[in-house]
Parts: sequence; C-alpha cells; structure tokens
Amino acid sequence: MSKSIEELKSLSTQIRRDILRMVHDVNSGHPGGSLGCTEYFVALYGEIMNYKLPFTMEGKGEDLFFLSNGHISPVFYSTLARSGFFPVAELATFRKLDSRLQGHPTTHEGLPGVRVASGSLGQGLSVALGAAQGKKLAGDDSLVYTLQGDGELQEGQNWEAFMYAAGKKVDNIISTIDYNGRQIDGDTDTVLPLGDLHAKLEAFGWLVLEEKNGNDLEAVIGILNRAKAETGNGKPVAIILHTEMGSGVDYMMGSHSWHGKAPNDEQLDTAFKQLYLEAPTDY
Repeated sequence: MSKSIEELKSLSTQIRRDILRMVHDVNSGHPGGSLGCTEYFVALYGEIMNYKLPFTMEGKGEDLFFLSNGHISPVFYSTLARSGFFPVAELATFRKLDSRLQGHPTTHEGLPGVRVASGSLGQGLSVALGAAQGKKLAGDDSLVYTLQGDGELQEGQNWEAFMYAAGKKVDNIISTIDYNGRQIDGDTDTVLPLGDLHAKLEAFGWLVLEEKNGNDLEAVIGILNRAKAETGNGKPVAIILHTEMGSGVDYMMGSHSWHGKAPNDEQLDTAFKQLYLEAPTDY
C-alpha cells in the first residue's frame, strides 16, 4: 500500500532519528552521508522500487538495489527495517558483536535486503552491472539500482564499469551518485576534483540526469521517475544527486567533519529536537 508524501516525509525524519541513535549507541559509524541520503532511500523503497517480501537473494521478477558506498549502512539498515525486511528492534544491535548489522553491509550474516558486501569503495557498479545483464539474459525486465558516493568515483574501477555499461548497452540500470562534495579527508574538490562529472558521464555514453535538490523528497521521487522512463533505450542511466552531508541536523551540515563521527549525549539531544516527530516509533 503506497504512502502519502507526508507519510514518507515523516518516515524520513524517523529514519534520521534511527541513524543518529545507532551511531551514538556504539560511538561509531557514519552519520553524515547517511543523513544526506535519507530522501533517496525513502523515495526508492517507499515509492519507486518494485521489491518483494519475504526477501530472496535471487530477486527474480523484482528490482534490485546495490549500495556501493557501504559506510552509509545506518540509513540502509533503517530503511530496510522500516520497510519490513527485518524487525526494527534489531537496529539496536548495530556494530555490536555477533550482530547482522555490521559497520559495512555483509552477506554471510544473512541480513534480508543485503545482496552484496560493500564498503571497499568503487566496486558496487561492477556488481550491479552483472546483475543487470543477468536479468536481461533471463528475460526479466526488472531494473537494477545503485548508489555510489562522489568520493569513490576517484577509484578507477568505476570508470571501467561506466565504459562497460555503455559499450554493452546495459539499459536496465539506474546509477545514482550522491554528490555532496565531501569525503573523509575534506571536500572532493580539494582531495581530487571530479571536474565536469555530467560531461564525463555523457562522454562515456551514459544518459545523465541531474537533481540539485537531493534532500527534497518530492524532487528525488521526480528524478527517479524520470530515470525509469529513460530505461530500455540502449543507454545506461545516471543520476547526479546533489545532497547535503548531515542534512536535517544543522551542526552536521556544511562540513566533512561528521563523515565518520558519532554525536555525544548532548549533541544527540540537540539533533532529536530538530528532528521532532509527534509520535516517534524509536526502537
């Protein structure tokens, strides 16, 4: 049953609360990028993607998602739990011993919703392309979605994958790039500039869409729907999604400082006041 835009916005706030609670409880994790990608995940799982429950690794006859920048696992885990893949209460085990919710997603724990271990940056698109071609060979017209960080595009394997996708006309894939302009060591323009990413992807043979308001839920839903409409036309589709690291928590925005740092008790309380919900369902 589809949710209204207001329900999805409330879900976004709840997921942000989950993210902060998870990293705070273990004083470890990556809140900045997770907060910045919340609208993307809510749009994908709440409106765009066709998936089935209970989860199966094969994913026959359904859309697939592959997270490449696996360090933003808090937003991935919260979205999966809030979408019914596993109990919300399990979020309390994040990064703890014997938990299925490791710092970077892995497959050997059997966590529903996770199809590939990720976090060794630069590999997600390659894996997704294999899955997309497998669907074509099987006559499955479902789509494959990926999310990559902008900093990880400094890894060369991405560009081999971009070239391969266009060369083999893998047109059932939508690859979104979280373009927040920041990475663990600073701004991407300082560490290693990406240049004109739009022009580069087009030169590699991709159809490229761009959304400047990546933390506006309705805008994200709109760009993903546009991307879906462009599939099947002989070109892979990329979305450059401009987001703000730490979005929703004012003291985390505007800097790379919260890429991999957890809030203390006082900071968590401040954030929760900014992420107010009348009836939160915190775990």
